[in-house]
Amino acid sequence: MTEPRVRIRGIYATALTAMLQGPCQVVQATPPIRARFDATFPTVEHDVAIGPTDDRLGVGLHGPPGAVERLESALVDVGIDVFAWTDDAPLGAVFDAEVTEPLGSGAVVDLGPREGFLPYDAVDGYIDDGDRVTVQVHEPAPPWTDHRPEVGDRLQVDGGLATLIGGLESPRAEVRDDERAAELVRSVDLLSTETPDGWGVRWEPGAAEADLEALDDALAAATERVGALEAHLEGGDPPGTSAWVRFGRAARFALDEHRSSVTATMPGHHRIKAGGGSASAAVDLVEQLGASADGFPFEAVADTFGPAVGDALHLDHGKPDGRRFSLGQGDVIDRDGETVTIRREMTGGGEYDALGVPREAGDVAVTKLAEGRWWYPTVYRDAEGNSKGTYVNVCTPVEVFPEGAAYVDLHVDVVRHADGTVERVDDDELDVAVEAGHVAPDLAAKARQVAASVERGLS
Repeated sequence: MTEPRVRIRGIYATALTAMLQGPCQVVQATPPIRARFDATFPTVEHDVAIGPTDDRLGVGLHGPPGAVERLESALVDVGIDVFAWTDDAPLGAVFDAEVTEPLGSGAVVDLGPREGFLPYDAVDGYIDDGDRVTVQVHEPAPPWTDHRPEVGDRLQVDGGLATLIGGLESPRAEVRDDERAAELVRSVDLLSTETPDGWGVRWEPGAAEADLEALDDALAAATERVGALEAHLEGGDPPGTSAWVRFGRAARFALDEHRSSVTATMPGHHRIKAGGGSASAAVDLVEQLGASADGFPFEAVADTFGPAVGDALHLDHGKPDGRRFSLGQGDVIDRDGETVTIRREMTGGGEYDALGVPREAGDVAVTKLAEGRWWYPTVYRDAEGNSKGTYVNVCTPVEVFPEGAAYVDLHVDVVRHADGTVERVDDDELDVAVEAGHVAPDLAAKARQVAASVERGLS
């Protein structure tokens, strides 16, 4: 297989460029990347696009299946706590969808493998509950978020330089420089590649730096993708695939090492940037000023951006199969070093998992979250303060961001009952996850090692 051409964007761009140069050809690099690497990157159409997810916890990869799988494998090897999933509603896929729930700004549609969101301004005509409409995925969504992939009824094939859009009557250019935009529009008549009948070209921002040969190649590549899309409409496979890679805390620090081989990188660079835009800007400032630290400055980060005592903090409970659940929101009642303690008031109904005791109104759950630890305990008490038991969740290293704690649950857990009995649970669920390919064997071994250590500590 020839080396794939890869466009990389977002907070992981420098680290991934350092990693992937050689096995891949990095193209359409941004000015900061060109400056850091002191290199020239070609302005040509990419095969695979890599960009961050909205929550900054990982990246999406979009392109031909073989190239995406190759890059996905490389990213999974970054750290022990990396998870990857292939999207069953990838970018560019077309579905015969049913409208299931009209909303204020659009409608929920059933794509078959998952739900999508169809904005009203992305469909011609009126739609209502039960209607069927042919839609294409324009913005895929990672499995661990609450967002649905966004779809529309206008067909298009996306590219970094040239996007072809069905029904677009005249060329367009999404370029800030009006003079250059006009040149790009006129260039369509100068290229040897003709735009397919019924399609129009939209030049993307990256095209501003491309020469005529690169523009022609980009239009030719887009035309090939139109052919693949038309085959998909006749019942063939989607023209490309999408994969999602979620980095854990250990992986983020491994990416720091890749980045530091190119430019000054403070400890915890990617961990802090994953916490939000303000934290990301602060990291940039620190590195520009040349400041350094001996280790990840969790207390300084938390002092500046949170969480602080009195803040609300939610628990993002990720699953190895890609799903994510909220375990509720609690109040931060203490922060000691890298440990944050939250208190949640519970509602009545059902039982506490593995503890086998009823969950009653007035119960209180106190959870201690230590940054970077592979487990965290929750103590449950009734309204009078009597213990109902302790549940220790074994997970990927905890990351305590300003608004929530993030991790991926590793199934096996340890409980301590109110009478002092200690029990290890759900080893069988971990076995099933390994067999299904959701948890790598080395990660499963680590989870069992952690569980055994916790079990000894509680006994």
